[in-house]
Amino acid sequence: MKEINATEVQQRLEAGEKLNIIDVREVSEVQAGHIPNILHIPLGLLEFRQHELDKNKPYIMVCRSGGRSAQATQYLQSQGFNVTNMTGGMLAFEGKIQ
Repeated sequence: MKEINATEVQQRLEAGEKLNIIDVREVSEVQAGHIPNILHIPLGLLEFRQHELDKNKPYIMVCRSGGRSAQATQYLQSQGFNVTNMTGGMLAFEGKIQ
């Protein structure tokens, strides 16, 4: 499984890079604060919403601490998607949130 740390994601965003970030946390968690311009798909709905994703795009998976996003990364990888897990999750992310 490919991994990226929260600091690297933050640096790439601050450099103006357009990243495809999928937040798999629950609605209340995302409402409390999330990385700007994410796609929100709660982990429990991922299987049913994977048709919204493009297998030609790279995705970075995010959750609170890295556990759920690791599950999501493994699942989407098994379905043929190019996905990377953000280790440490939002607890480790120190960049701009909304």
